[in-house]
Amino acid sequence: MDERQTPADSRLGDLEPGTRQRAQLRTRLSDIAWTALCVVLALWAVWTVVDLARGATAWAYSAVAWVLLAAALVVRTMAMRRRTSL
Repeated sequence: MDERQTPADSRLGDLEPGTRQRAQLRTRLSDIAWTALCVVLALWAVWTVVDLARGATAWAYSAVAWVLLAAALVVRTMAMRRRTSL
Protein backbone atom coordinates (compact mmCIF):
# COMPACT_ATOMS: atom_id res chain seq x y z
CA MET A 1 0.00 0.00 0.00
CA ASP A 2 1.18 3.45 -0.80
CA GLU A 3 0.76 5.99 1.99
CA ARG A 4 1.03 9.20 0.04
CA GLN A 5 -0.61 12.30 1.37
CA THR A 6 -3.38 13.57 -0.86
CA PRO A 7 -4.53 17.20 -1.02
CA ALA A 8 -7.69 16.21 0.89
CA ASP A 9 -5.50 15.16 3.84
CA SER A 10 -4.04 18.64 4.25
CA ARG A 11 -7.30 20.22 5.39
CA LEU A 12 -7.90 21.23 9.01
CA GLY A 13 -8.51 18.48 11.53
CA ASP A 14 -11.59 18.44 13.73
CA LEU A 15 -10.01 20.10 16.76
CA GLU A 16 -7.58 22.52 15.17
CA PRO A 17 -7.98 26.26 15.84
CA GLY A 18 -10.63 27.89 13.69
CA THR A 19 -12.96 24.92 13.40
CA ARG A 20 -16.50 24.70 14.75
CA GLN A 21 -15.65 21.66 16.84
CA ARG A 22 -12.80 23.52 18.52
CA ALA A 23 -15.15 26.40 19.37
CA GLN A 24 -17.63 23.98 20.95
CA LEU A 25 -15.00 21.99 22.83
CA ARG A 26 -14.91 24.24 25.91
CA THR A 27 -18.70 24.14 26.24
CA ARG A 28 -18.80 20.37 25.90
CA LEU A 29 -16.05 19.86 28.45
CA SER A 30 -17.78 22.28 30.81
CA ASP A 31 -21.04 20.33 30.49
CA ILE A 32 -19.26 17.07 31.23
CA ALA A 33 -17.45 18.54 34.23
CA TRP A 34 -20.59 20.09 35.73
CA THR A 35 -22.54 16.88 35.22
CA ALA A 36 -19.82 14.87 36.93
CA LEU A 37 -19.64 17.33 39.82
CA CYS A 38 -23.41 17.26 40.36
CA VAL A 39 -23.50 13.46 40.23
CA VAL A 40 -20.69 13.15 42.78
CA LEU A 41 -22.30 15.70 45.09
CA ALA A 42 -25.70 14.01 44.76
CA LEU A 43 -24.19 10.62 45.62
CA TRP A 44 -22.39 12.12 48.60
CA ALA A 45 -25.57 13.82 49.80
CA VAL A 46 -27.63 10.64 49.54
CA TRP A 47 -24.89 8.61 51.21
CA THR A 48 -24.77 10.98 54.18
CA VAL A 49 -28.55 10.85 54.58
CA VAL A 50 -28.41 7.05 54.56
CA ASP A 51 -25.67 7.18 57.21
CA LEU A 52 -27.83 9.50 59.30
CA ALA A 53 -30.74 7.08 59.01
CA ARG A 54 -28.46 4.30 60.26
CA GLY A 55 -27.62 6.30 63.34
CA ALA A 56 -24.42 8.12 62.42
CA THR A 57 -23.87 11.44 64.14
CA ALA A 58 -22.14 13.23 61.24
CA TRP A 59 -25.05 15.51 60.38
CA ALA A 60 -22.66 18.34 59.47
CA TYR A 61 -21.37 16.33 56.50
CA SER A 62 -24.91 15.88 55.28
CA ALA A 63 -25.65 19.59 55.54
CA VAL A 64 -22.45 20.50 53.68
CA ALA A 65 -23.19 17.96 50.94
CA TRP A 66 -26.69 19.31 50.35
CA VAL A 67 -25.55 22.95 50.40
CA LEU A 68 -22.77 22.25 47.89
CA LEU A 69 -25.16 20.30 45.65
CA ALA A 70 -27.70 23.11 45.74
CA ALA A 71 -25.05 25.73 44.97
CA ALA A 72 -23.66 23.71 42.05
CA LEU A 73 -27.12 23.20 40.59
CA VAL A 74 -28.01 26.90 40.93
CA VAL A 75 -24.78 28.02 39.27
CA ARG A 76 -25.21 25.45 36.48
CA THR A 77 -28.82 26.51 35.89
CA MET A 78 -27.84 30.17 35.71
CA ALA A 79 -25.07 29.36 33.24
CA MET A 80 -27.45 27.35 31.07
CA ARG A 81 -29.99 30.16 31.03
CA ARG A 82 -27.35 32.67 30.00
CA ARG A 83 -25.88 30.15 27.55
CA THR A 84 -22.42 30.81 28.84
CA SER A 85 -19.79 28.36 29.88
CA LEU A 86 -18.12 28.43 33.26
